[in-house]
Amino acid sequence: MVNPVSMSSDHVQSAEVPFLELLARGASADAYEQPELLARAEGRPAEWIAALRRAKPLALRVRAELEGRRRREAELSALFETAHDLAGLRDLDAVLQAIVQRARSLLGTDVAYLSLNDTERGDTYMRVTEGSVAARFQQLRLGMGEGLGGLVAQTARPYVTDDYFKDDRFQHTLTIDAGVRDEGLVAILGVPLTLGHHVIGVLFAADRRARVFEREQIALLGSFAALAAAAIDTANLLAETRSALAGLERANEIIRDRSGVIERASDVHDRLAELVLRGGGVHDVAAAVSEILDGTVEFAEAAAAPAAALEKSGAQGHAVLHDDDWIAAVAAGGELLGALVLRGHPGLDPVDQRTLERAAMVTSLLLLARRSAAEAEQRVRGELLDDLLDARARDPRLLRERAARLHADLDALHVVLAARLEGEPTDADQEADARRRLAAAASHLAATRHGLAAARDGGTVLLLPLGPGDTATDLARRAARHLGTAVHATVTVGASAPAQDLATRPGAVATAYAEATRCLEALRVLGRRGDGAAAEDFGFLGLILAGDRDIPGFVDRTIGEVVAYDRRRGTELLRTLDAYFTCGMSPARTKDELHVHVNTVAQRLERVGRLLGDDWQSPARALEIQLALRLHRLSAPTRH
Repeated sequence: MVNPVSMSSDHVQSAEVPFLELLARGASADAYEQPELLARAEGRPAEWIAALRRAKPLALRVRAELEGRRRREAELSALFETAHDLAGLRDLDAVLQAIVQRARSLLGTDVAYLSLNDTERGDTYMRVTEGSVAARFQQLRLGMGEGLGGLVAQTARPYVTDDYFKDDRFQHTLTIDAGVRDEGLVAILGVPLTLGHHVIGVLFAADRRARVFEREQIALLGSFAALAAAAIDTANLLAETRSALAGLERANEIIRDRSGVIERASDVHDRLAELVLRGGGVHDVAAAVSEILDGTVEFAEAAAAPAAALEKSGAQGHAVLHDDDWIAAVAAGGELLGALVLRGHPGLDPVDQRTLERAAMVTSLLLLARRSAAEAEQRVRGELLDDLLDARARDPRLLRERAARLHADLDALHVVLAARLEGEPTDADQEADARRRLAAAASHLAATRHGLAAARDGGTVLLLPLGPGDTATDLARRAARHLGTAVHATVTVGASAPAQDLATRPGAVATAYAEATRCLEALRVLGRRGDGAAAEDFGFLGLILAGDRDIPGFVDRTIGEVVAYDRRRGTELLRTLDAYFTCGMSPARTKDELHVHVNTVAQRLERVGRLLGDDWQSPARALEIQLALRLHRLSAPTRH
């Protein structure tokens, strides 16, 4: 007979074996149900099954403890690897990208992103993302307290939501919600990036499905955020250090030139650098050097500087003495852009001469930078306008995006302007130079008015938005005055009728340009060079000039008041006006034609005069009115 105690002990020891095997191979929690099911299937004794039941929870606890330790070990290892990786990075952009990549990997989320606080604007903005696909989401700015991220940035506390759009703990805004909806995010965890007591940004991990972030995951992302903030601070400090070292290197160059004047040379460097950094111009540089050298320094255009001294200074790379003035050429790549001239200062020591030469070098860099920027913007604006004019098959969305980068809105109401220089150039070089100056002036005007400009057909074409209360004529006249003043020449400008939705109508700009060109040629024929006008300024001739033959517009401008009066009152002013002109402007014959009393004709014509103005019977007005009456009859539906 078997001893029960011995049997029970054997069963317990045997029952532990399958669970130990499961623990050894790291099986899932579901697998721990199998030993009891297998024992029942094999017909094992009840004591055996009971021992399995007692062993199972113990094994699961051991498994959970092992899993927890492995997870903590993995997290600590990941944090250590992250700290090591971030410590080796020197570029801020690389640091930020590494942060979001590691955050997404650590938590296994669909998206990770990081926002940084803007202390000047008082908000927080999206700086870098990983896994994001929506452009609007990547460009979000959150006010302090707005959205989950704004709340984290404001309170310096982590926040988590398992369903963003159902969570009312934070302030929802249309802009933020639209961005989150575009990205398809549902569950979001945000933790603050802090340096001391200051929040510098927010680190996020998010999923496109509902998900509950566990406390350990929140703590893990918080620990990672601490490392990230330190890495960001290190990168910023390193950038500042590099900038400081660059400044020291430049200062050392001055020290090597003349060790006895270190302080003065450093002052020159600092002041010129400050001018460049705050966007100063060539005249600001001249004013600063005047103060440093205790003299009068002026910038002179190449044509206004002494030619021989300018060429000598440019060839030698040093300032040269010309009479009592020092001339320092402002040059780049062999091109003489002008000169800095120190007036009435013949005695100049080598250090001051070097200061003047340095100032000339800074001036050349400023001129080149501004020229490059202006040429680049002019080229981009011209290329977009060329695409619109050539009616190429372009994606309207891409056209709008290109225009938006230039602060232009192709959906708004615009006018196309054709501008030409007047006067005969003496030679080809002068003509080319005049056209370049006109193109540059037009590009500047377009940039200030959020429009476009391009060189075209020996002149310039502009696409400018129509402001409130403006007309095409107003725009054309202002453009003629502005461009003429800018290029010191006579400029004639013709304008099209207003047009909009230019991105979706490929031929609209070309049609408007043709109309503007016809107006320009009409101004020249009429002897109005240097003026600006639109097709509507030419009365019935505008019908010939207008590309779309705006007959209803002409009729409405000419006799619209009479038509509207008849429609409202049921009168016959229009019929009376037509009969009056048909009868040679004779009231007596008109009353016979209409079979009314002559006083009735007189009363009706008096009403017409009040509606159309006192000069309605003048030859020019009468001609336009008769044309409008005929066009009105032709455009009216035929009655059967």
